[in-house]
Amino acid sequence: MAKKANRTALVTGASSGMGKEIARRLIKDGFKVYVAARTVDKMADLAKLGAIPVRMDISVTADIEAAVETILAQSGGVDVLVNNAGFGLYGPVEDVTIDEARYQFEVNVFGPARLTQLLLPAMRKKGAGTIVNITSMGGKIYTLLGAWYHATKHALEGWSDSLRLELAPFGIKVVVVEPGLIETGFGDVVADGLVKRSASSAYAKVSQAVAKTTRDTYGHGRGTNPGVIADVVSEAVRARKPKTRYAAGKYAKPMIAIRKWFGDRMFDRIIMSQMR
Repeated sequence: MAKKANRTALVTGASSGMGKEIARRLIKDGFKVYVAARTVDKMADLAKLGAIPVRMDISVTADIEAAVETILAQSGGVDVLVNNAGFGLYGPVEDVTIDEARYQFEVNVFGPARLTQLLLPAMRKKGAGTIVNITSMGGKIYTLLGAWYHATKHALEGWSDSLRLELAPFGIKVVVVEPGLIETGFGDVVADGLVKRSASSAYAKVSQAVAKTTRDTYGHGRGTNPGVIADVVSEAVRARKPKTRYAAGKYAKPMIAIRKWFGDRMFDRIIMSQMR
């Protein structure tokens, strides 16, 4: 196991859910932890534990640059970057505007990519570092009305794989974490957006069905505690040779396996059976 002393980490999307739990775990592990989110007040509990909050909207380049300048000035960079910030945009492709789709990519792909670019020079100078990209089981599978969301997660998976190869000569590790069904606010965001976006469209019926299934699935204790993902991240950043991927949380491993081994048509039937 790698030594943790004097190591610095940055966790994005740390105001709630997985990001908050990941930050708590890294603080417990002895890291100096910077936590980033749009609302600093929502990270006050982490600040009490010793975290250093920075305001950052991951979709705004100026915010990203300002946060990195602060971290570089105070700590000279980070040893661990956890790209956790993200959200789920669901809706029929026909109903989702291109501007909305672009924003989904800004938050889930381009923002983390820009943050990574800015922190890499200091990592290369040290000859070490770990980048953890939180994707989703949705980076390997697909669901009904999730075209834009899955597109971003598939993109982040491929981006991470290529990044892993190009950074290996510099001693920098890239790890992908693929959460399954986690008890966060994801379900409400997805369901509310679906109903609002497609209430009167040609896809109203299927949108209502997906929204209902989503609400029935999330927020009822059926998912995995986000602390499980925090444990996985902790394991990955402390390992001398971490896995390239960690699938964790309810449904993650079986759903990825079903898609891989049984093919698209069988997977289609499984997904559509949930809409009955």
